[in-house]
Amino acid sequence: MTQQNAPARTRRPWLSAPRCLLAFLAVYLLAAWTPFGQRAENALFGGEGARPAWIYDWSGAAYGSSALPPLEHTAVPTLVVGTALVAAVALVRRRWRLGCAALGMIVATIGGKEVARAVLPRPDLVGARVSLLEPSFPSGHVAVPAALALAAVLVASPRVRPYVTAAGMLWLAVTAAAVLATYHHRPSDVLGTTLLACACHLLATRLLPPADDRADVRHPRTLPPVALSLSAAGALVAGARADSLTESLVFAAAGFLCAALFWFTTTQPPARRGAGLRRGDEVPFAACQDAREPDVGARNDAGRAA
Repeated sequence: MTQQNAPARTRRPWLSAPRCLLAFLAVYLLAAWTPFGQRAENALFGGEGARPAWIYDWSGAAYGSSALPPLEHTAVPTLVVGTALVAAVALVRRRWRLGCAALGMIVATIGGKEVARAVLPRPDLVGARVSLLEPSFPSGHVAVPAALALAAVLVASPRVRPYVTAAGMLWLAVTAAAVLATYHHRPSDVLGTTLLACACHLLATRLLPPADDRADVRHPRTLPPVALSLSAAGALVAGARADSLTESLVFAAAGFLCAALFWFTTTQPPARRGAGLRRGDEVPFAACQDAREPDVGARNDAGRAA
């Protein structure tokens, strides 16, 4: 067997919908049901409210200011317009299954956030002040950019998909860090929402037929470091506060972690079982490529034999 015809090694994705949901549950239990988690997050809200945040004037918290989407009153309009744009792209490209999967992913993310907020309590285990007792897990502000950006990646054409991914990362990082810096949410809230959205995206790609699945797109060589650097810079600026360096760094790290989860979710190879195969017998993408390409060596050998 030549090296060209040797079986390709299967690239198994390390992120999956069940793992994201387990991580979602673990983040909630650690942050809401342990004294350590509650004290750690409560300690991040010792400043003078939202005003010291660098992004305060753009967050809608200041009177008369216009909020960046999807902060404050722009959350619902952003969700409506973004959903319409995702549907329009799917219609223009005539990718009906991808469009339905993207819209279903948006509904599942936003609906899952609402259900989780209603059924997941936050007991007071450390005697916190009244302003810190309200349940806020998961974050609705972060659910909007996470759901819309992941849906946009799903319906985008392969040529522009890497750039849509980079833009979605930056949007998510800035929003997550901003809602932390303005004291609207806790770090566990933004991480939980991102994990929920990633789980919905991975489930959608898992259920799609192979013909409608995302292709194995090669990103431009310089795009990953540029996208990650922009996300880190955006998280640093959006999460910065004038009264605490520690809080600023923690908020920026949480925002960047959300962007990193987004990146790994959208760039890893899709997990799929081939038709008629048992669980664990996945057909690697490289093997599918080899099956479509002619074996030049075998063709030359046949010509010489003739």
